[in-house]
Amino acid sequence: MVYGVIVSNRSFFPDHLVEEGRAELLALLKEMGHEVVTLTPQDTELGAVETVADGDKCAALFKSRQDIEGIICCLPNFGDEVAVSTAIRRSGLNVPVLVQACDDALDKMDLANRRDAFCGKLSLCSVLRQNGIPYSLTQLHTCAIRSPEFRADLERFAGICRVVNGLRRARIAAIGARPTAFQTVRYSEKLLQRDGIYVTVCDMAEMIGRTEALKEEDPRVVQALRKLTGYAPSPAAKPEERVRIAKLYVAMKEYLQENNCDAGAVQCWDALEKYYHCAPCVVMSMLGQEGIPLACEMDVMGAVSMLALRLAAGLAPGYMDWDNNYGDDRDKCVNVHCSNYPKDFFGGPIDEVGHLDILGTTLGRENCFGACKGRVAPGEMTFMKASTDEFTGKMRAYMGKGEFTDDPLNSFGGVAVCHVPGLQKLLHTLAEEGFEHHVALTRGDCLSILREALGKYMGWELTVHEG
Repeated sequence: MVYGVIVSNRSFFPDHLVEEGRAELLALLKEMGHEVVTLTPQDTELGAVETVADGDKCAALFKSRQDIEGIICCLPNFGDEVAVSTAIRRSGLNVPVLVQACDDALDKMDLANRRDAFCGKLSLCSVLRQNGIPYSLTQLHTCAIRSPEFRADLERFAGICRVVNGLRRARIAAIGARPTAFQTVRYSEKLLQRDGIYVTVCDMAEMIGRTEALKEEDPRVVQALRKLTGYAPSPAAKPEERVRIAKLYVAMKEYLQENNCDAGAVQCWDALEKYYHCAPCVVMSMLGQEGIPLACEMDVMGAVSMLALRLAAGLAPGYMDWDNNYGDDRDKCVNVHCSNYPKDFFGGPIDEVGHLDILGTTLGRENCFGACKGRVAPGEMTFMKASTDEFTGKMRAYMGKGEFTDDPLNSFGGVAVCHVPGLQKLLHTLAEEGFEHHVALTRGDCLSILREALGKYMGWELTVHEG
């Protein structure tokens, strides 16, 4: 991560606190692997921002570094709120901002050591708000730079920056047309583009043409076959089915790379099954494992949701249906898809790559090899789904967290039993608000990152389920 760092000073507070705080912060960020863009003591007194003139110098520096992904404001003492807000506003950067203020020590409240950053933080936040600059806070109002709490704040802030910057320059592939009956996956490209999310479209005929142009002996296909063999067992597969999957993997990956796509949505049925005679699920799983999440049923908003989760958690997300009740336990449900989950989302090895179960009954089992089957392992999870609301001209999303459980279940495909406290309340909200039956999920808890990134910085209208 590349951070612009502003260390602020107020002239009648002790200078040594600024020198020490600046050195501590820069050392910590370096230890955590981040690059820092900041004023030096040759640029301003102590390398700090104390006056409006200092703010202008800082703004010019930041403006020259458009690769800055976030700004960290550090108050070793009270600081100067006007100088800091000037630096941010005049830089023109539209990136997340973190405000940190240092603790006072009870035995160092004398004139030589007093900070008053506790108070200065309130002043800075007030002026940032007056200037229309959104900002993030540390979990404690004040904290030591070397505290575990601040390190956790920095890790969370990095996630926020990844989501915001990643979405604002995202390219989403739309491969094929949506299933005719699935009006639930309709969306507005114009609303996405307003937030910097660009959609590139590939006709399914082009994708099939790319695959059919590949020869079985092509080194890329041979390598893809080896990758498929090592990825998951496929005991029921015929050799020709495996070759078709390998060719599709090569064609789809090359298209995504050529178009610099960060995520995508695929018409996973029924054109591929009818005209190319395979299901793309395992290809989508493998590409998701490699860092390019792919949503089913040409659900572009699902791809956006999966990308947000991947950026927040750094893990491969999955895409599921809210599918069935779990007996009489109203806080649990069954989530299912055919499936295309990456290996890491399963939380362990994939049981097998086989044939589509439900679609195979109508499309022909011989046309449906490629589905990843298995049970999602227990563990905490975060879920979300974004939508475009053309009636209000807004982006909106719902999100929450829960857990995958190990409750018994006799089913097929890629399955999970999910426990979400207050599930009935969530489902009522989804139904009342017209949210879709698809949901993106990732292992772990990244809810606070998503909430801050999408609500505060992206300006999306959020529904956050909290049980």
